[in-house]
Amino acid sequence: MLGLRRLFGTNGIRGVVNKELTPEMAIKIGNTMGTFFQHGNLIVGYDARTSSPMLARAVIAGLNATGCNVLFAGMAPTPALQYAVKNHETNGAVIITASHNPPEYNGIKVVWSDGIEFSREQEIEIENIFFDEKVRYAEWNNIGATHDLPGVIDDYIEAIKKHVDNAEIAKKHYHVVVDAANSVGSLAAPRLLRELGCKVTTINANIDGTFPRRTPEPRPENLEDLALTVKAVDADLGVAYDGDADRSIFVDEQGEIHWGDKTFALLEKHFLKDNPSEKIVTPVSSSTLVKDIADTYGGEIVWTKVGSITVSQTMKKLNAKLGGEENGGIFYGLHQSVRDGAMATALILDIMAKTGEKLSKLLGELPKYFIEKGKIECPNELKEKVLEKLTEQLSRLNISTIDGVKIWFEDKSAILIRPSGTEPIYRLYAEAKTEEKALKLVREYSLKLKKIIDSLKS
Repeated sequence: MLGLRRLFGTNGIRGVVNKELTPEMAIKIGNTMGTFFQHGNLIVGYDARTSSPMLARAVIAGLNATGCNVLFAGMAPTPALQYAVKNHETNGAVIITASHNPPEYNGIKVVWSDGIEFSREQEIEIENIFFDEKVRYAEWNNIGATHDLPGVIDDYIEAIKKHVDNAEIAKKHYHVVVDAANSVGSLAAPRLLRELGCKVTTINANIDGTFPRRTPEPRPENLEDLALTVKAVDADLGVAYDGDADRSIFVDEQGEIHWGDKTFALLEKHFLKDNPSEKIVTPVSSSTLVKDIADTYGGEIVWTKVGSITVSQTMKKLNAKLGGEENGGIFYGLHQSVRDGAMATALILDIMAKTGEKLSKLLGELPKYFIEKGKIECPNELKEKVLEKLTEQLSRLNISTIDGVKIWFEDKSAILIRPSGTEPIYRLYAEAKTEEKALKLVREYSLKLKKIIDSLKS
């Protein structure tokens, strides 16, 4: 769907429903997954999108046709389904979700037996089966069966509670506002919080796959209702989830919305206090703040390409216990090495309870950076040449080329310039100790980038 012999994007297979992602396509993908797993036992579940039940049934038919047995978990947060894979010792899972994409999209994620999404090498195997039409159907008497799998969310909530001090959190009687994006975030997090002794106020908590109140992408500009509600009900914090509830963005008691770097850095700080010398895995798009915390508390930063699968796979390879992304993804390896919004929420409450401090104070104690973002249009066919020329121009500076080009300056400012994996644009992420410097970096490097793109067009 993303081009010749490519099914997978940066996070699963995605497309517009009944245009790029049809029931026929979903059956064929199910056949392909079933061929790859060779008569295995697989969990299937889905998010709240209007098309998810339809696509789940199609995928299940495709899996059964190749001899795979399906444990059908129904609607659930993605991290709950990933936990179920390990908990029930299945061969893997197929999850129907398009995460933060608009409602007309849906997608298919494939999870390995450890609960982690497929590596790029495994994705290539799947793509080869799909495009070379190497599907192997079962004989009529070996078609797979489908059985319901109840209790997935119950097990998931109990697993999270094992990693935090339940009694200490309960003593504080925290009031938490949950913005569930009208999706599966409403199925686990409110229950978890109530079981931790919190008072819970919910907004956008009814399941509605059209996402009527806000897009399922929890960006600060979409979370004004959450911030206003936190202030109005005098809550201790607010949390917003994305469409499949694996990411979380937090609002402090003063109604200030905090991007994911800050809450990740707070978790990192307290994790390293208890676990010095540990590796912290994060993409190059993360703030220098994350490195500052690692330097102060004796951790080691491992930078990766942008993408949650890369973070998970790197954690797995290094046996790292903590990872994070600037978009609100927290990977707590002691629970599972995948993004998990409800786990992140419990960990934030655990820190608040143990320190006795408000979230605004805890985040206010971290080093401060101003972040500015920009984008420049660039035809997909020029992206590689643009990157080569840009890297050549910047070669004398302190740069990293793990993913695009990131430049670190002596005054602790930095800028990441990278081609989008999904759109014909280059993205710029700048940070500095002043807002003016961050804006200046975006302007300066947008001009440099535009000159290179224009020169290659002519």
